[in-house]
Amino acid sequence: MLDTVAETQPDRRPAILVCVYESEDPSWAALEDMADDGWHPHSARAVPIGPGDPDVLAGLLTGELEDPDCRGVLLVGRTRRTDGFRIQMRAENRTLTGGARLVKTGPALARATAPVAEMVRALTDAGLAADASSESEEDAGSYLLYRILTALPDSVDAPAVGLLRVPATTDPQDLRTGIRTAAGAIARHLSPLPRARLS
Repeated sequence: MLDTVAETQPDRRPAILVCVYESEDPSWAALEDMADDGWHPHSARAVPIGPGDPDVLAGLLTGELEDPDCRGVLLVGRTRRTDGFRIQMRAENRTLTGGARLVKTGPALARATAPVAEMVRALTDAGLAADASSESEEDAGSYLLYRILTALPDSVDAPAVGLLRVPATTDPQDLRTGIRTAAGAIARHLSPLPRARLS
């Protein structure tokens, strides 16, 4: 999926999957507009992933992360608990409907691997109210964050996975700025891809 267009010179920038998971979220329209304008974070490629069934999305995102060129995932969803942007730092082992454990033998919590402090700092520097929280919100975002994080292989150079929550009152320009800024902060921490691969 990452290489949909044949190129004479392959793009050697690492890919970041930017996934808006809720169908009614205006973030998806904003992300589509940004992609149409040719936006990518500095030194990385943004690959937009649209809304869908959470189980299907979880399989798609974890499958894409098996490609070594894919180095990050930025989930984008809504927060109902703050008037500012929020980076969710962890997700609990819960089913989509809450209450029951998703994986009986899985860890109780999974911690985001994205550079949370840098993301908050970048959002604040961009003039946006932002914070980080260990508190989960019971929705598809927390479910996806847990599914993706617990599927990652044990590796020193694990992909950067984070969840950006956007307040419902955010205007379209701030929404675009927030997505661009959060993805850019992740991109700055990605290891470069090798120049050439052995076939």
